[in-house]
Formats: sequence, structure tokens, C-alpha cells
Amino acid sequence: MKRIIHTHKAPAAVGPYSQAVEAGGTLYISGQIPLNPENAQIVTGGIREQTEQVMKNIGAILKTAGYGFENVVKSTCLLSDMVNFKAMNEIYAKYYPAEQPARAAFAVKELPLGVLIEIETIAIK
Repeated sequence: MKRIIHTHKAPAAVGPYSQAVEAGGTLYISGQIPLNPENAQIVTGGIREQTEQVMKNIGAILKTAGYGFENVVKSTCLLSDMVNFKAMNEIYAKYYPAEQPARAAFAVKELPLGVLIEIETIAIK
């Protein structure tokens, strides 16, 4: 059985998908982009500000589903340009001070709404 996760503390899905789905003790969080859930606008600033907003969005979804960052086992970070990797990594690392999850990070040609970063996440209990 699956459970659809939705919170107003993270941006609403901008397409035909759920913010997250829980199935069999595993939480699958759809790719989060740096939209402020209060106004549905892309946060201003560069990669640091955008990464911070993405991580806040992920945190809100984790909390709503009854998980925390300590439950994250895998992240996939999509970047608009690998030149942003180091700065993204510095912000990302604040959320995983110990027992970091497995991760892939790579650049893609383009991201939704022209953002600099998107992160999808998998967590388990």
C-alpha cells in the first residue's frame, strides 16, 4: 500500500506527480526545486540560496511524513552547471553532519523554471 504525502510547507507539485510517496517503509520525495512555498516564487540569489530553499522543502516533506534527515539514504542532485557543485555541497553538508546518505550529483542541460538545482530524496525508517 502507498501513502501520498503533501504539505503546504513545501511547494505544490508543478505537474502530475506527488510531493512524495511512502511505500513499504520507504519515502520517495520528488525532485524539489527552490520555490518558496509561501509565494510559489523561485528564491532570489544564487546556488547557495537555492540549495538552502531546496533543503528546507525536503525537510518539510520529511517532517510531514514522520521522517528526518537522519532517515535519508539516497539523494540525487541535479545542477544546471557543475561550476555550482562546491557551493551546493557546502550547504548540503549542513543537513547531513554525520552518516551522510549515498548521493549522485551531475549537471543537466536545463532544469524546470530555469532554476540552478533540483534534488530528489529517498528515506527509510
